[in-house]
Amino acid sequence: MKRRSVLTMAGFLMLGGCGFTPLYGKLSPTTDVSTELSQVYVANIQGRYGQQLRLALQKNLSGAGPENPQRYTLRVNSGANTEAIDIHQDNTSGRNRVTGSAHWQLFTVEQSPQLLTQGDVNTLDGYDTTFEQYFAQTLNDETAKGRVAQTLAQNLTQQLAIWFRSHNTPSKNTQEDLPRYINTDRMPSDNGTSTEKVGADGFPASATGRISQGTITN
Repeated sequence: MKRRSVLTMAGFLMLGGCGFTPLYGKLSPTTDVSTELSQVYVANIQGRYGQQLRLALQKNLSGAGPENPQRYTLRVNSGANTEAIDIHQDNTSGRNRVTGSAHWQLFTVEQSPQLLTQGDVNTLDGYDTTFEQYFAQTLNDETAKGRVAQTLAQNLTQQLAIWFRSHNTPSKNTQEDLPRYINTDRMPSDNGTSTEKVGADGFPASATGRISQGTITN
């Protein structure tokens, strides 16, 4: 056991020698990523889901210290899209999938705010449907959106930390980069075979049997 502890300590020392540093550590003797994050004010995000996301961001950015952000303003446009999958013969579904996305922008706090950087984050969640229990169904939906807000906040905070550390703009995944597949449920037209893009899970809608159940955007 003592030999294992010695080897573990040696491993950490080797990581330090290789240039390994924590993401939220100091960039220099005078710059600290955690301090920079605590100076970010999160602008209001409308709606209940938006407030959940804002509260999660405030918690992640301020850390254990008091909230007194004065240097930056974070503006977030986010939405949660619910899709029905596992379609039954009576046109009901056995599971709902919730896809969350957010576009964020970081501004300076001054008379003429300057855009410093921006990025996008995405996540995927879901829950089983219970049509015979309306209260449970509503509770499951609210809980899933809460998990989506928490995950988006974590991913967004990580992107901000990386920017404060390297000042490199986060890469953006566009819909044009996603593959397309032949839609076997549609007849070929004069323009050729019908195709469709993949969903957030990497599968086209025709492969999962999902249909859109509406979008909530805040």
